[in-house]
Amino acid sequence: MMNSFLKLFAVLIAVLLLYLYPISAAFEQQDDISELVALRATTQFVDAVRDKGGITPTMYNDLMSALAATGNTFVVDMEHGSKKYVPVYLDPTRPETFQNTYEIHYDSYYQADILSVLFPGTSAAKDDPGRRYQMHVGDHFSVVVRNVNRTAGTLYFDFLANTISPNEKIVIPYGGVIRNEVD
Repeated sequence: MMNSFLKLFAVLIAVLLLYLYPISAAFEQQDDISELVALRATTQFVDAVRDKGGITPTMYNDLMSALAATGNTFVVDMEHGSKKYVPVYLDPTRPETFQNTYEIHYDSYYQADILSVLFPGTSAAKDDPGRRYQMHVGDHFSVVVRNVNRTAGTLYFDFLANTISPNEKIVIPYGGVIRNEVD
């Protein structure tokens, strides 16, 4: 009787080692490759924006195409922060009342603001200068890319463990200061 339990246990272990683990490892590797592709596309996009000082529709479409090639669905959140120095006057209509000091104003522009410039409701060409979102040296630009679908590795793990994991497995925050302006 004990011998049959050992044989059954050995068969279960063999099935796990021969079939379930390699499939799980393959799905995890697929998720890792998707994350690397998304990381590479994100860093290339943000570095190009920082070097050129702006975003064009072609640059944004290239990012979205590279992310779509992974087979996952991603949400891209962009943020542009601009710092402005505003002189302080006692009376703004009289320049001689300048107080020899400046106020710092921070303006933030988000996804909707940026996309409205890149993709206006007009029929302007993709290379039209009016569709370029312009930034200035010293501004801050950041992107957060996250998947919204359940990856194959997540689904398989949830099936084996009988749990429900969060959808976000791939989250890539990246950004920096604008280094250059190209007119």
